[in-house]
Amino acid sequence: MSEQTSGIQRPTTTAFFVQSAVAFGLALLALLVGIARLPVGPWERGFLGLGLVFVVSSAFTLAKCVRDRQEATEVTNRVDKARIDKLLTEADPFGPPKV
Repeated sequence: MSEQTSGIQRPTTTAFFVQSAVAFGLALLALLVGIARLPVGPWERGFLGLGLVFVVSSAFTLAKCVRDRQEATEVTNRVDKARIDKLLTEADPFGPPKV
């Protein structure tokens, strides 16, 4: 491992993950209802524009949560692999047994 460590990144909580998924679902639902029910006019277009902004921002939040969970899993797997590699390199199958 390198001498530079930027600290341990804390994983996102389940509550934040659920909140971002719910926000994405609500934003998408609101946008779809707005598109289906509103006649075309300046105020309606403004509503659709605000809905689109909310959908896009919550989609980025959800993507960040998914990415962070994947990165946390990769780091854990790398640490486990490094430990196993260290144990295997230290083990001498032809030497005397260690007591």
